[in-house]
Amino acid sequence: MSETKAVKKKEKKNPVAKKEEGLTAPKKLKILVTIVERSKADFYLDTLEGYDVNLQTVIYGKGTAPTEMLQYLGLSQLGKAVIFSVVQEDNIKRILADYEDKYFKTKNGKGIAFTIPISSVIGVMVYKFLSNSVEGARSE
Repeated sequence: MSETKAVKKKEKKNPVAKKEEGLTAPKKLKILVTIVERSKADFYLDTLEGYDVNLQTVIYGKGTAPTEMLQYLGLSQLGKAVIFSVVQEDNIKRILADYEDKYFKTKNGKGIAFTIPISSVIGVMVYKFLSNSVEGARSE
């Protein structure tokens, strides 16, 4: 009995200490922008899904460079797909390495990929959705 009373007294003295032990900093998020040929957009979307990317948006565009410049750069198709994805910072290096591998192994596998940091997110549920860390739906 005396041991349990001593443990309870310790908990009463510093109730916050126990809660702080389980705290972790939230994972940082970035927007990954990928620009590839339209015909290859699904290929890169499938790659991103393997990294638990919860939010992806594709915008189809058309280049505006002069024909002479396109010929000089060796670009034949004007139609591009711009993929915006919210990705955890921990996965960026692996995704970019995977992209690089696919750029070299795919016929006409040209593309551009870069990231933009997200400085803040308002709301815990929004953050959990974007980071794909929602444990389950709330039951009300």
